[in-house]
Amino acid sequence: MDDQQLLRYSRQILLPQVGVEGQRRLQAARVLIIGLGGLGSPAALYLAAAGVGRLTLVDFDQVDLSNLQRQILHTTDRIGQPKVESARQAIAAINPQVEVKTQAQALEGAALEAAMAAADLALDCSDNFATRFAVNRASVATGTLLVSAAVIRMEGQLTVFEPGVADSPCYHCLYGEAEEAEAEGCTQTGVLASLPGVLGSLQATEALKALLGLPTLRGRLLLLDALAMEWRTIRIRRDPACPVCGARPAG
Repeated sequence: MDDQQLLRYSRQILLPQVGVEGQRRLQAARVLIIGLGGLGSPAALYLAAAGVGRLTLVDFDQVDLSNLQRQILHTTDRIGQPKVESARQAIAAINPQVEVKTQAQALEGAALEAAMAAADLALDCSDNFATRFAVNRASVATGTLLVSAAVIRMEGQLTVFEPGVADSPCYHCLYGEAEEAEAEGCTQTGVLASLPGVLGSLQATEALKALLGLPTLRGRLLLLDALAMEWRTIRIRRDPACPVCGARPAG
């Protein structure tokens, strides 16, 4: 690291859990962010600000006026732009040293698995169950750590799935596809503006901890009731009969 980098990351390097070596690990890291909406906005900004070296951004959508209430990556003058390009501009403004790759289409099947396999970890910042289940399957197939969050109304949740750890559950262990396939999203029910910022920032925190080799939320689901401003944590266990990860070898 040069003097400018040492100055940029100095407050983080001061942490005994980070130091110069930890900062170098972050600079060498490759992170995949799926979804650049309310969750992906703060997650991408904080990972870039923290010095994560390479970010791959995936979103097929364009910036819309209705996004701006909560999606802080994007601005009024970028309405109509692809979200990945708007995000690239925002990241370059906060940390031009971060390498940004973009995919302006939904990734499926082999393309999704390839993107997942090329990353050290992935953040699921999507807003629908179909994408979450697909991302989960790709995470299990490639053994890629996955930081997952969701928000709706005034509620949020966060957890970390580590398919490389024998007792780690996957998203399907938590939610069966059949029971959740018709669940509503914030387009139908609404969401408080600041709530995705809280959960997206926590996604970035868990991602940074994982990259630094620190303990994560694996095996625990963090729940926020923002109306009552109450946090709860519940244990989640791997389902041996899970059709996605149940046949995974222990290791």
